[in-house]
Amino acid sequence: MISNPNDPPTTVDIIQEVKPGCEEAFEDVLLGLTEAAKTFDGHLGVNVFRPTDSTHPEYRIVFKFDHLSSLQRWENSAIRKTWLQRAEKLTVGSRKMQVLTGLETWFTLPNRSAIVPPPRYKMLVITCIAAFPTLNIINFILQPLLVILSPLLRSLIATVVLLSLMTYVVMPRMTKLFAGWLYPTSKGKL
Repeated sequence: MISNPNDPPTTVDIIQEVKPGCEEAFEDVLLGLTEAAKTFDGHLGVNVFRPTDSTHPEYRIVFKFDHLSSLQRWENSAIRKTWLQRAEKLTVGSRKMQVLTGLETWFTLPNRSAIVPPPRYKMLVITCIAAFPTLNIINFILQPLLVILSPLLRSLIATVVLLSLMTYVVMPRMTKLFAGWLYPTSKGKL
């Protein structure tokens, strides 16, 4: 199956402040919302980052979808709108929402208030540093086991394993490890 560049994998990052004292009720609504999202085709998962400051209870919710069109179906659904209406009376202000596609979704830190991707050259450097050893380890382990398969099928399996490891294991750790360089606090840093 060929990927459609106009319908890429998508991550939506939502920041919402909850009224003090409404956290428990918001948790119930959030559970309903995330369970409803799981029933939609293309939903790849959700991460919820709960408040660290009880005086300013701010939640960060990150949804991942296989395609932008899947996210749009979820966003336009009646069930989502129902859950959001329930959440409105429990929250302060409007929610901050950002939609990301492509490699930018690899470079997210859970404690950041918004996702602002680092410069592309930095993403390229970190991706190369991570992908080279990962690919070589995969080849070392898998190639002897897959020798009976056609080269094209071996390549497909290695690619799926590489991208899965990069997305769920390697890049989150690399992003944390290189956070100071990827997200410098002062503009004078490279």
